[in-house]
Amino acid sequence: MKTFFPFLAMLIFATIQLNAQQALWGGTPIISPEVNSNKTVTFRFQAPNADSVFITGDFLPTAKYNSQWGEIDIPGRAMLVKDNNGTWSFTSAVLEPNLYSYSFIVDGLITTDPNNVYKVRDVASVFDVFIVDGGVADLYKVNQVPHGSVTRCWYNSPTLEKQRRITIYTPPGYENNNEKYPVLYLLHGMGGDEEAWIALGRTAQIIDNLIAQGKAQPMIVVMPNGNAAQEAAPGESSLGMYKPTMQLPNTMDGTYENSFKDIISFVENNYRVKAEKSCRAIAGLSMGGFHSLHISRFYPNTFDYVGLFSAAIMPDEKVKSKVYENFDETLSAQMNNGVQLYWIGIGKTDFLYQANVDYRKKLDSMGFKYMYIETEGGHTWDNWRKYLSEFATQIFPVKKF
Repeated sequence: MKTFFPFLAMLIFATIQLNAQQALWGGTPIISPEVNSNKTVTFRFQAPNADSVFITGDFLPTAKYNSQWGEIDIPGRAMLVKDNNGTWSFTSAVLEPNLYSYSFIVDGLITTDPNNVYKVRDVASVFDVFIVDGGVADLYKVNQVPHGSVTRCWYNSPTLEKQRRITIYTPPGYENNNEKYPVLYLLHGMGGDEEAWIALGRTAQIIDNLIAQGKAQPMIVVMPNGNAAQEAAPGESSLGMYKPTMQLPNTMDGTYENSFKDIISFVENNYRVKAEKSCRAIAGLSMGGFHSLHISRFYPNTFDYVGLFSAAIMPDEKVKSKVYENFDETLSAQMNNGVQLYWIGIGKTDFLYQANVDYRKKLDSMGFKYMYIETEGGHTWDNWRKYLSEFATQIFPVKKF
């Protein structure tokens, strides 16, 4: 009797293994997404009992949605067709080279693609991604070039009175030499964190590839958490695995800008950097563009390069902070101190478009020179990856405009 139970356990375990192997190897594998030779993409989803399966993604025509921030673009959707085996499929139109994201909607429930392991998180949503090769997409790929390193580490913020997590990219060869490098401080948008630019923005791939092509100087890229209330990204802090949200305390109220010197001090005390204005750049998207604008103005002789990607411009009228006081005077001081590059990019249908038009009028009236780029589309990672790819080629060394 003593030998029966071990034997039974082994038999059950072997049966489970056999069934698992049959499930894994016994059927026709589903490939999704499948990038075809003509640059169409086929998506498949196995759901024999589902009544409807749709796909939604940024490769489909957009629709308009009235949000609390105004009219914004949202991805469209398309219906999949079911075959006799219960597999639903859809083939896209020919797609331009790019990195795309998508989700499925199965009987009204939004879900990811179980056959695609490549996923990214944006705030509280998870999407699948794929790349159609060529053009700008070749910057977003891991190519056979020298690679930099990406480190998640912690720094002390005396101003915020907490330890905070930060993501830092160092260029190829950093560990094997004694050189000092210029620094780009790259800031995320509302709802993002220190994971956003490295995951959604493909920062490491873009900078690796631009350096290899000789289009960008080797640089350190610092990607902090721009939410003053957070220690770190959700799941990476002492608060544990809570659901990410955009509604955080101290958002765009001056707290983060006032504490930014803590980040600069940490970087310049722990990394081999050229600690001078001509070797510092700051750029960011949306809320990160807002932070870049106000940090560079609040510390007007700190950065020689400023990038505003689809930037929010002015704080809410109810917000009171020394950071936002004397706006025109401090902006003039920044201009008079000299800025090698003040770069503004925005999409034609971005809900912040008019705010950027008004801000450019202010700069024009002051005689503050800047470079401006206007792209198709709206408030999207598609645009922000392109802006980073362009901005990074304009900094260290200076390219006049």
